[in-house]
Amino acid sequence: MSETPPSTHDRPWLRFYAEGIAADLGDPTDESIGDMVRRAARLHGDRPAFSNLGGTLSFTDIERLSDRFAKNLVALGLEPGDRIALQMPNLLQYPVAIFGALKAGLAVVNINPLYTEAEIRRVVEDAKPRAFVVLGMFADKLERVLPGSSIEHVILTRPGDLLPGPRRTLVNFVARRIKRMEPPFSLPNAIPYRHMVAEPTGHPQLPTPHADDIAFLQYTGGTTGGPKAAVLTHRNLLANQEQIVGLIGTAFHEPNPVVIAALPMYHVFSLTVNCFGLFMFGAETVLITNPRDLDDFVATLRKTRPNGIILVSTLAGGLLENEGFRGLDFSRLEIALAGGMAVRTAVADRWKEVTGIPILEGYGLTETSPVVSVNPPHLPPRLGTIGIPLPSTEVEIRDEDGNRLPTGEAGELVVRGPQVMREYWNRPDATAEIFADGGWLRTGDIATIDEDGYLTIVDRKKEMIVVSGFNVYPSEIEDAAMLHPGVLEAGCIGIPNEHSGEVPKLFVVRRDASLTEDEVRAHLKTQLTGYKRPREIVFRDELPKSNVGKVLRKDLKDL
Repeated sequence: MSETPPSTHDRPWLRFYAEGIAADLGDPTDESIGDMVRRAARLHGDRPAFSNLGGTLSFTDIERLSDRFAKNLVALGLEPGDRIALQMPNLLQYPVAIFGALKAGLAVVNINPLYTEAEIRRVVEDAKPRAFVVLGMFADKLERVLPGSSIEHVILTRPGDLLPGPRRTLVNFVARRIKRMEPPFSLPNAIPYRHMVAEPTGHPQLPTPHADDIAFLQYTGGTTGGPKAAVLTHRNLLANQEQIVGLIGTAFHEPNPVVIAALPMYHVFSLTVNCFGLFMFGAETVLITNPRDLDDFVATLRKTRPNGIILVSTLAGGLLENEGFRGLDFSRLEIALAGGMAVRTAVADRWKEVTGIPILEGYGLTETSPVVSVNPPHLPPRLGTIGIPLPSTEVEIRDEDGNRLPTGEAGELVVRGPQVMREYWNRPDATAEIFADGGWLRTGDIATIDEDGYLTIVDRKKEMIVVSGFNVYPSEIEDAAMLHPGVLEAGCIGIPNEHSGEVPKLFVVRRDASLTEDEVRAHLKTQLTGYKRPREIVFRDELPKSNVGKVLRKDLKDL
């Protein structure tokens, strides 16, 4: 088994790097993400950094507001290493809160706004955050989770909180009173978000976070079990943003490009690429709050005429069906990067036909912060591949005994590099299972590597289901189904879906013969967010099992 870094001869992909891209990152520094924010503010100053809902924050604004947010967190008594949860879609408040929390030495816990009360409760019980930043639209669920939890401080925000005065008032009024997007809730002790970006009273002193401190507990379906948190350090994320932007940055020919962030920043791909990487690069990131509103999305594209767009394959497919999108001027568009799930060939072909540029596919996982490989933008993409490894990234294809396989043979993809997580949060057994000797991370994906170093995923060793770029673990769905008193047994698999790549399919053995599909669906609606709910539910008299009684998911595919 290989234990030493491969030589340049063993990395044939290096010859496909653009001129000026080094094979490896420079010597490690002790820079934190807060240091990166300060450096970006010095470099880019009053240029626009983030835009959303008709408002814009400059790099200087982000530095100033995140500093205030950090100091106000310290004034609340929060200490380095404490956790803070964030639950909101793409809004200007998101990068300010993230950067502020990290400057205060806290570990950020991203929570999907679509999570049910049960899902939020599971994350809160595991991460034990002391503070929770929530958009009012989702505060009713938090209200029910709050009693008896670790949460001491709730910071409440509304969509327009960081917009200029008159527009802030209008946006918040429309959201609450006209569109009635905010359900009734009672959080009488919640701190208004705007108080957190006001000049702090007194002189709270910020700590000095280090590169190896925890930056994020990023929850994932994982490669070895149910949902768990990957521990990502400042060093992990800064390394990955440098790796990925070093490659994709060659696509831009304007000094301060405009890039669309259609993926939410609670998704680790958007977090690293948009919130960190393109921020440091000097790009203006246009935050899309609701990408499902395609007409509004297209209007934003028409107005901004972006140089780049970060999205997932399903969204690209949806845009291509929109007549307004097909009529846009794409003359400034230089890169389209898809993450989170495989890009279907039909979508890639149509995207190139409509926009004039290819849609680039890469590969990553939460445990690698997340990017491992990408198709270089200065070369024609090799469709069907996930591109070449990033700088300082080692990859091998191994057999079941851990032996390195020759070029072209399929085996498990293992990865080593500065972007690889430290561990799983409070999961020593899962951590030991995912790491091989020498710091190699077992991805659980079956892949091949060709003579040029291009990687292709051929199968999934793990049983995780990827729905529109989001990880869904079958055991979570099975556990949720088994909570219904009428369910005796449950087994779940992923099945192909033209729109979202995969969807869950649930097999149920009834305990109560009168149990209906509608009753199971109603129950799961209280337990699981929408993309985790089964598209198909099938009742069976029995499920295939191993000799120790474990449901054999691989055999469910034959039912």
